[in-house]
Amino acid sequence: MEKPTTVDGPSTRKMLALAERSARKNLKVGVGLMCRHCDARKALLERLGNGQIGEITCMKTYRLVGPAGFTGPKPPVLSELLYQIQKYLSFFWASGGLVHDYMSHNIDECCWMKGSWPVRAMGLAGPYNRSDDVDQNLDHYSVEYTFADGTNLFMNARNISGCHGEFASYAHGTKGSAVISTNMHTPAKCRIYKGHNFVKSDLVWAFPHPEPNPYQLEWDHLIDSIRQDRPFNEAKRGAEASLVQIMGRMASHTGQVVTWDQALNHDHEFASGLDTLIMNSPAPLHVGKDDRYPLPQPGILNNREF
Repeated sequence: MEKPTTVDGPSTRKMLALAERSARKNLKVGVGLMCRHCDARKALLERLGNGQIGEITCMKTYRLVGPAGFTGPKPPVLSELLYQIQKYLSFFWASGGLVHDYMSHNIDECCWMKGSWPVRAMGLAGPYNRSDDVDQNLDHYSVEYTFADGTNLFMNARNISGCHGEFASYAHGTKGSAVISTNMHTPAKCRIYKGHNFVKSDLVWAFPHPEPNPYQLEWDHLIDSIRQDRPFNEAKRGAEASLVQIMGRMASHTGQVVTWDQALNHDHEFASGLDTLIMNSPAPLHVGKDDRYPLPQPGILNNREF
C-alpha cells in the first residue's frame, strides 16, 4: 500500500481493523514508507538507541519547497469524481491533502528515531499565494507535536516559490545532535555531531556512501519475506503513521489542540462508502457557489476541517 493509508479517524479505525485481520491470516503487507528500510537510518537509529547523542530533547523536520498541488478548473471532458481522483493531492478525501502526503516520510522517520508516536498536536496553517486555485490546500503548515515524555517534534512545511528551501530532519539530544535525513529522502546522509550547529569540525560519525536505495530495499524486504514466508506486515504501523499526520493536520485546520485519541476516535469522515464508488458515481466533495472547494476555517469550524 502507498502512504498515506488513511485520511481521517473513521478510515484509520477501518485500516487498523484490516491490519489485525491481515496479520491473523499471515498476509505480507508492505506500506510505502521506504525510509524505514534505509540502511543509513537503521545505523543511525542504533546509535541513538545506544545514547550517542544522549536523551533526545527535541526534533525538527522541514519540507520547504516550491508550489505543488495546484488545481485549476475541471476540464469538461472529466467527470467530477475522476477529476478529483486525478488531482488527488488537492482533495482531503483522496489524499489527506498536500501536507498529509508530502510530510509522511519526514514525520514517520522522526517518530521512528524517537521510538514512539506523539500524544497531541498544536498547529498553524494558512494560504498566502493560492488565490488563483480552487483546491483545498493551504500553502504553509507549522505543527508542534508532543510526545508522552514532554519532548517535541516541530514540523514545518511550505509550498511557496522564492523562499528558503530545506528538506531535512534533525534530532537534538543532551550530548549532541543528529541529521536524520537531508537531500530529500535519499541519500539520507545520516550524521552525528558533538554539538548542535552541524559544523564539520563537530562531526563524529557519518554513514558511508554510497547508500543502498531504500526505494529498492522496501521491495527486496517484502519479496524476500514472501518467498521465505517470514512475518512481514506494515499495515498497523502505516495506519498509525498516517494518524500522526491526521492529528497535526486537524490541529492546524481547526485551530485546536488535538490528541491522538481525539484524532483516532473523531467521527468526521471526508468520504464514506468509497468501496461502492463506480465510474459515474457522484464525487464525495462538491464545488461551492464560487466554483471553489471548501477550505479549512480555523476558529470557525472547530470540530471539522471544512
